[in-house]
Amino acid sequence: MLQPYRDVLTPPGALAFSGAGVLARLPMSMVGIGIVLMVSTVYGSYGLAGRVSAVYVVAQALCSPQLARLVDRHGQGRIMRPAVAIAAVGLVGVVVAASQEAHEAWLYAAAVVTGAGIGSFGSLVRARWARVLGADPHRMHTAYSLESALDELVFIVGPVLATVLATGVAPAAGLVVPLVAMLVGGYWFLSLRTTEPPPAPVGSPRPKGSVLRKPGMVVLAIVFVAMGSIFGATDVSTVAFAEESGSKGSAGIILAIFALGSLISGLLYGTRVWRRPLYLRFATGMVALAVGVCFFFLVQSLVALAAVMFVAGFAIAPTLINGNALVQDLVPRERLTEGLTWVGTSLGVGVSVGSSVAGAQIDADGSHAGFLVVVVSAGLAVVATLAALRTLRGDAGEHVHDSVEAGSPSSTGGAAVAACEVAESVEPARSVGTLDA
Repeated sequence: MLQPYRDVLTPPGALAFSGAGVLARLPMSMVGIGIVLMVSTVYGSYGLAGRVSAVYVVAQALCSPQLARLVDRHGQGRIMRPAVAIAAVGLVGVVVAASQEAHEAWLYAAAVVTGAGIGSFGSLVRARWARVLGADPHRMHTAYSLESALDELVFIVGPVLATVLATGVAPAAGLVVPLVAMLVGGYWFLSLRTTEPPPAPVGSPRPKGSVLRKPGMVVLAIVFVAMGSIFGATDVSTVAFAEESGSKGSAGIILAIFALGSLISGLLYGTRVWRRPLYLRFATGMVALAVGVCFFFLVQSLVALAAVMFVAGFAIAPTLINGNALVQDLVPRERLTEGLTWVGTSLGVGVSVGSSVAGAQIDADGSHAGFLVVVVSAGLAVVATLAALRTLRGDAGEHVHDSVEAGSPSSTGGAAVAACEVAESVEPARSVGTLDA
């Protein structure tokens, strides 16, 4: 089962940048819940905690696509080195402001600075895979599956670590580890220049407009906002439910179990070559996730919540994998980082909306009111996905045609070839040669 993963990690530098990327992405699973735990403990308000977390994520959502456009044009290292430093300063500011019980305006200001600079290392990593593996669709599928599984590993370790530190050491301790991980992992990743995608050639015309001009990208952005709202509301609601049950420290473990289900499914998904159309696989995963999270609202114990989350988590990684693969079908290669970042930041916008709305509902009516936000978000995600299936199919098909006609060896062309090979069954994944220089 692991042979496809060994194959994609064979090219020089692949293991190093993927490993560094894991460390650099640790903040994405710790900063949000770390803020919620710290602010709710110090200030005694889940509403405020949700708002501060939302401000951080919105700032990231607004600024990350702009950083991504600069990265595509000028290179990852040149743009992200100063950006990481700015994010680190902002995160220190969040910790200091909360530790001093400063006015909430200072929390918002520091959260904005953090979100503005943190960028999307997941997009940077996936862009490197596109450079290293070129036009090999099967290996790209496996690499994206690997990265989604590693994302889930981060979400297994991060919430548990943040919760243990925040509840067992000090409220602000849950943000210290992501600060260190961002600096060490980020600068390690950016130091690996041999696998860094080249910037746009000097003198080349700047891309006009946004990749969101593509209707298919707009659809993905909307669906990922709704999906992010599921995750954001789940985080805050789980912390509140655990506290109501007398074990606030269990929240991180339960969220880790949610991610564990996704990790397992992501690894299994990456070992197969799926022949069903990509847009249909994306829609199927979204429906499965929505059905699973609806049961959160019905649980009455921590054990039951953990069990339901484990099963529901199996729909997460395949849906995210297919969403990222659709981006490759929808945008030109030279704007891939921007396209991937829009998907990631749309997810982030949804997280901010979900955590903020759920926090307010929890303050008013308890944790199950927060889980109701999860259910509503899931319903909106399904409606948006099913209503726009023809758009996703049409946009992806159009881009596939253009890419194949051009005979491009780019990663975009590779994804296009993969989309052309769809049918209705699955077969064991095959090892596909060596990297074509």
